[in-house]
Amino acid sequence: MKMPPAVLQVLPALASGGVERGTIEIAEALRDAGLRPLVASAGGALVADLERLGVRHVALPLATKSPLAIWRNAAALTALARAEDVRIIHARSRAPAWSGLLAARRSGAAFVTTYHGAYNEGLPGKRLYNSVMARGDRVIAISGFIAELVQARHGVPAERIRLIPRGVDPRRFDPALVGAAAIAEQRAAWGAAPGDAVLLLPARLTRWKGQAVLLRALAMLPANLRVVFAGGGRDGYVRELQALAEQLGVAGRLRMPGHVPELALALAAADVVVHASTDAEAFGRTVIEAQAMARPVIAADLGGPRETVEHGVTGWRVTPGDPAALAAMLAQVLAMPAAARQAVGDAARQAVLARYSTAAMQAATLAVYREFLA
Repeated sequence: MKMPPAVLQVLPALASGGVERGTIEIAEALRDAGLRPLVASAGGALVADLERLGVRHVALPLATKSPLAIWRNAAALTALARAEDVRIIHARSRAPAWSGLLAARRSGAAFVTTYHGAYNEGLPGKRLYNSVMARGDRVIAISGFIAELVQARHGVPAERIRLIPRGVDPRRFDPALVGAAAIAEQRAAWGAAPGDAVLLLPARLTRWKGQAVLLRALAMLPANLRVVFAGGGRDGYVRELQALAEQLGVAGRLRMPGHVPELALALAAADVVVHASTDAEAFGRTVIEAQAMARPVIAADLGGPRETVEHGVTGWRVTPGDPAALAAMLAQVLAMPAAARQAVGDAARQAVLARYSTAAMQAATLAVYREFLA
């Protein structure tokens, strides 16, 4: 019996993050559609999630940027594509994309990319390196912001671009699934007393995510506010944030628990979720995850969140990199009656379920694949 056609997704690794979760979600959709999903990466903790779905993972050193390794990976992907009747190679990151592009051209597979980031161009040669993400037979843009960037920066015609926003899985992000006792326990673990307000910033601990902006805003706000930075990061930057908190006199009001495995619970336990990035986010998945949990969200007014946060309706937007503006917005939101604040959270959840669900993202991506499988 002839096997169904295969779609191969390539990415650096399967450790954690939005790109990795999206890869698994698309693999699941391919399997459910009767197609054969394959994933190649350097591996990581999320390989187990793929295997639970019955999806084959091929371990290759795709995280490397070495030109020689990229060439060798291209040969390995070409052999895999020919052996497995791969009709589409879908690249989600730049170094694997160069290998995937070569493999697609050699094997005759279609080449699809997802343009996941705004990609810095500060160094010589970076635009050329980044350009592989615009060389797909179809280029998936994860926001309108990215679609415009791809056209302006790389001259990709609109007919080759498909706008597919990221999605939230309502099976994971549902406030009805989180009990009051679990929320109380989480807040206590963060050192929040009754009457305290918890501000959660869920993001990697890296400078452009704006943790320092929120710390400086916290120093302008009442003492009953607590800040939680949920995410891992380099030890040097963690120490830098701790020193800044000490300098500002807010060290006792800060918690940095590292990576939070139960993000839905953490979001539910927050009074306000903050997005404070100082560079434009390609999309900002944690924003819609917070909205799916019906939490009030304040987001920096640039990049993807401009599309997902309707100011005053499904959240609030604030001038990026401006601690005083953020502090003023936090004070305004926290001063609202609880019912009014919750109404904004509820409106946000309805908007996310209508426009930004995992199912919608999966269906739109499968539609792109079917353009080459007809």
